[in-house]
Amino acid sequence: MTTSSSTMRAAVLDAAGQPFRSAELTRPTVGRNEVLVRIHASGVNPLDTKIRAGQAAHAQQPLPAVLGMDLAGVVEAVGPGVTRFKRGDEVYGMAGGIGGLQGTLAEYAAVDADLIALKPHNLGMREAAGMPLVFITAYEGLVDRAKTQAGQTVLVHGGAGGVGHMAVQLARSLGARVFATGRPEQAETIRRFGATPIDFTTTSVEDYVAQHTGGEGFDVVYDTVGGAVLDASFAAARRYGGHVVSCLGWGTHKLAPLSFRAATYSGVFTLLPMITGKGRAHHGEILQAAARLAEAGQLVPLMEARRFTLGEATGAHEAVESGQARGRIVVDIAG
Repeated sequence: MTTSSSTMRAAVLDAAGQPFRSAELTRPTVGRNEVLVRIHASGVNPLDTKIRAGQAAHAQQPLPAVLGMDLAGVVEAVGPGVTRFKRGDEVYGMAGGIGGLQGTLAEYAAVDADLIALKPHNLGMREAAGMPLVFITAYEGLVDRAKTQAGQTVLVHGGAGGVGHMAVQLARSLGARVFATGRPEQAETIRRFGATPIDFTTTSVEDYVAQHTGGEGFDVVYDTVGGAVLDASFAAARRYGGHVVSCLGWGTHKLAPLSFRAATYSGVFTLLPMITGKGRAHHGEILQAAARLAEAGQLVPLMEARRFTLGEATGAHEAVESGQARGRIVVDIAG
C-alpha cells in the first residue's frame, strides 16, 4: 500500500475479536500541547490483546479504532505550547489506544506531549517501544505507592514478566535486596536481572518467607499476577509496616492476613492519566527516569526475538496471547 503526504498506513480493528485490517487513514494534525510522531515501533502488551478481544472493560476503545499504547519514533511536528520537543527528536511513551485516543499501530500519531519523553540514546526504537507501559506500572508501584528505600527487601511476583522484569531492575536501582517468583525455566532470567529467584511451583509462601526474611516478611511485595498471588502477597508482607502493591488487584480478597501483620496495600491503575486527562505529566517524568536508568546501564528490556511488521499486527497479538513469548513483542512500523 502506498500513501500520500496526507495519509498514513494503519492497522484498524473493526470489531472485537476480529483480525486487524490494513487501512489508509488521514494523517493526524497536531493540536495544542501535542506532538506528531512518526512511529518506528509499537509495543504490544497483554492489555492490548484484551482490548482487541473486547475483554477489557476498564480500557475501552470505541471501534473501529487503531489500537496500541506504546510507541517509539521521531518527532515530525510540534503543536502550540510544546517547548520540550522539536522536530527530529527521538521519543517514546505510552500515549494512545484507549479512551478514543488513536493508537500506535499506525505510521503517525498526534500525542499529548506530557505523555512522552526523549528516548534513551543507547536503546533502539524496538527496545524503547517495549518499555513504557511496563516501566510506568513498575514505577508507580515501587516508587509512588510503596516508597521503596535502599536496604529494604522487595519481593516481585512474576519477576520474568513484562512488569516484573522492570520492577526487579527498578528495585535494584533503588538499592533494595530483590527476590522474584517464577517458574524453574525463568530462574536464570530473574537472576540475570539481579534478583534471587524463588520457584513458586515447589516453595510455599511460608517457606520462602522463612528462608529469605527469617519469617518476618518482605518490606515490599509487588504482585504483577493477580488472583491467588495477591492473597499470597498479603501473607508474605513484613509485620509492622510491610506494604503490598498490585497492578492486577481486581478480585475479591480477604484482608485479614494483611491486617494481622499490620501491613498496608495499594493498587496501581496505570491507564488513569490517559483516561481522565489528569496527571499525564507524571508519566513523562517517569519515562525520563527510565531513560536515565537505561543510559546508566541499570535498565534493559527483555525482548522477544521474533519480528512483526504493521501488516502482521494480528500475528503479534496472537504471539502475546500464546503466553510463549520470551520477552517484549514489538511491531516494526518504520525505519
